[in-house]
Amino acid sequence: MLNMIWGSMIIIGIVYGSLTGHMAEVTNAALDSSREAVNLCITMIGVMALWMGLMEIAEKAGLIDKWTKAISPFISFMFPDIPKEHMARKYISTNIIANVLGLGWACTPAGLKAMEELAKLEAERGTPGYASVNGPVKNGSVETAGGRDRGGITDSRGVVDGRKGKGERIASNEMCTFLILNISSLQLIPVNMIAYRQQYGSVNPAGIIAPAIAATFVSTLVAVVYCKGKGRKRRV
Repeated sequence: MLNMIWGSMIIIGIVYGSLTGHMAEVTNAALDSSREAVNLCITMIGVMALWMGLMEIAEKAGLIDKWTKAISPFISFMFPDIPKEHMARKYISTNIIANVLGLGWACTPAGLKAMEELAKLEAERGTPGYASVNGPVKNGSVETAGGRDRGGITDSRGVVDGRKGKGERIASNEMCTFLILNISSLQLIPVNMIAYRQQYGSVNPAGIIAPAIAATFVSTLVAVVYCKGKGRKRRV
């Protein structure tokens, strides 16, 4: 969808520029934007390398484990149905810590891993659509992590069809909660925004820190209230 939107905007701009006799301006703008994009990417590579290196040092020094333990009560509050020793908790914690530090590059791999572990958790629970996440498909049956036969076949879309009925893969409550928290995450150091502001000549690139903390704090608070409210309704 986004490709269609941006593609349409580019085509409309080119057509409008040609009809109004401003093709030279359109060409110059395209070249200038390309140069700025390359310069911005180079700047962001440096910033990314710095903060990813710091995250690696923090992990080697045991700080990530300490922070993970520190936010464990929050994880238990938001995800009460995830077993305490499940790997999903570790990846969710890492994702939240990286988001709080403003390290979007570091939180993405942890977020993907967390979703994979949550899918495995649904397979262990025997949720339709997740039956083949932890086990292979054999002779028209699907084995889950617990060795139970779902009696169906799961296709690439995660649809289970067999003797025990049909069911499409639906995001679990934990998956939805994690996604909302990831999107609304509190950020203490908005690294990306600081780098962008510096690149484009801001007098005070770090001036965004206080407004960013306030905005993301409110968004996170709303996310927590919303997730807990929806979770309570589902239990009822």
